[in-house]
Amino acid sequence: MNIVSTAIAFVVALGLLIVFHELGHYLVARLCGVKVLRFSVGFGAPLWQRKLGRDGTEWAIGAFPLGGYVKMLDEREAAVAPSELHRAFNRQNVWRRSAIVAAGPIANFLLAIALYWVLFVHGMPGLRPVVDAPPAGSAAAAARFETGDIITRVGATRVDTWQDVRWQLLKHAIKRDSVSVEVEDDAGAKAQRTLDLGGLDADDLDADFLRAIGLGRYQPALIGMVEPGSVADRAGLRAGDQIVGIDEVTVTRWSDFVSVIREKPGVAVVLQVVRGAEDLDITVTPAPKDEAGKTIGRIGVGPIDGPSGLQRYTIRGGVSPLEAIGAAARETLDKSVFTLQMLWEMIFGRVSPKNLSGPLTIADYAGQSAQLGWIYYLQFLAVISISLGVLNLLPVPLLDGGHLMYYFAEILKGSPVSERTLEMGQRVGMIVLFGLMAFAIYNDINRLVGGS
Repeated sequence: MNIVSTAIAFVVALGLLIVFHELGHYLVARLCGVKVLRFSVGFGAPLWQRKLGRDGTEWAIGAFPLGGYVKMLDEREAAVAPSELHRAFNRQNVWRRSAIVAAGPIANFLLAIALYWVLFVHGMPGLRPVVDAPPAGSAAAAARFETGDIITRVGATRVDTWQDVRWQLLKHAIKRDSVSVEVEDDAGAKAQRTLDLGGLDADDLDADFLRAIGLGRYQPALIGMVEPGSVADRAGLRAGDQIVGIDEVTVTRWSDFVSVIREKPGVAVVLQVVRGAEDLDITVTPAPKDEAGKTIGRIGVGPIDGPSGLQRYTIRGGVSPLEAIGAAARETLDKSVFTLQMLWEMIFGRVSPKNLSGPLTIADYAGQSAQLGWIYYLQFLAVISISLGVLNLLPVPLLDGGHLMYYFAEILKGSPVSERTLEMGQRVGMIVLFGLMAFAIYNDINRLVGGS
């Protein structure tokens, strides 16, 4: 995906999440009778602004898009006319102020629930968790996983896709415990594998942690694409063909097929192919190609690399609109709690801080998910919306959670915290937030430069 498309996907995602967050503050402020002076998406000099409504609320889009704010009538910021004192934010009781502040993160959670509702009703396509042979010495090898095992449960939770497997195992991995994994074979016979996750270290719990425990996706020798004019195209191979043998030697996975073809430059081989109900023999002569000083064979085909292959390897489930409400709420709650767990483990060094992502990584994920299709883009939006909601509720000054912390202290002591405390809190909060942002951007740059 080019940089322009990635930028558009990122801006749309960021704009949507910010608008929903700030709308939460805005709507609850209006319900509480507070006058809203300005609603801004982005900071800095406005690129666009207009006054609307009977209060003349100024709606604006700022030049710096990483955030937004709702400015309310407040005596601490400017003089307020006596006739409007009852509409000032600072004149509201602590419960109303708390509701207004909490409404932003809550709006992000509600957006995530709405997005998941759409996804659950439609059905989310995914790859069935069919396991490849684990590397020797890995946790999966010790648990005796075998080629073709289909994972059906992790602990007590049913799983249908690799995404489900990764999510459930990650929850056990951060606790470094052992977990029982149920698998079944083609005939439906079930077996239990006990996966010991105690050997993982902090750096293993990244986007590729399944590889760290030795669980890899079984990839059949199933052709996903044929290059026009290539050796494969001229020989009559088609997308959807499954290679089951080469020169009468059985082939079961894509990597085996590629290895043989690479070793046969200029040498004719006969492929045993299954196409629907047909069994075919197709002769190809791999074209020689130089690669790092070595001549290899190439026929111009690519594998199935997404949820669009044989039914055995793909799944797309959907539930009724009523069922989807509960499923979406559970998914949002589950991911919210897990986000907090990951942050807690990161603080104590049990999860690597390299997992902290900044705007560059988020933009990259936005572009990748948009390229895969609207379903994946909505999933991305839901996860980021949850993260935004959780992070804003952290008890850090300048964040919504910091304000809620002050209001909780006010409830306990019976009076607002002092101006001195607020001022010190703002300084600390600014240092913490800028430090986290700098570290997240450092991680982003490392990923982009190092490819990790």
